[in-house]
Amino acid sequence: MDYALKQILPSGVEAALQKADKYRELNQPAEAESICRDVLAVDPENQLALRVLGLALTDQFEASGARVLEAQKIFGRLRDPYERAFYSGLGWERRAKAQLRTGLPSYTLQPLFAEALSCYAEAETLRPPGNDDAILRWNSCVRALQAVTGSAKIETQAPIDWEGDFVPIRR
Repeated sequence: MDYALKQILPSGVEAALQKADKYRELNQPAEAESICRDVLAVDPENQLALRVLGLALTDQFEASGARVLEAQKIFGRLRDPYERAFYSGLGWERRAKAQLRTGLPSYTLQPLFAEALSCYAEAETLRPPGNDDAILRWNSCVRALQAVTGSAKIETQAPIDWEGDFVPIRR
């Protein structure tokens, strides 16, 4: 038997988005993702649905790294420049922290943190008055970098030990 997706009514969008947010709170991001996709099928530019969908995808980064680019594309559809920058930064930060929990070397995480910090710096310049969220997230990334590397300096590749890696040419 072949099953087809059904479409929700436009009048049900607000209630559906409340449910999606609740599923995220209950740590059921796949359910929230499904609901947001249903909302976007009816209202493709619904900004709340895009934000919640992007966040639901970032909630699933540990299960799959393939969702990173999809989340960034979703956040890129946000109309507000501040939100676009802030949520993009949040996506990169969550990816870095998900990889951090897997025990990857710090130099592989640093480019992800660098992307997050770049987005947060942009968001800080665009932030509404009294909104320090980008600064708070920036500080979270810097502290995570300090915990992993011992400093907030970002190096893009592992240091090379030329002495230990030297192999003489034999003729």
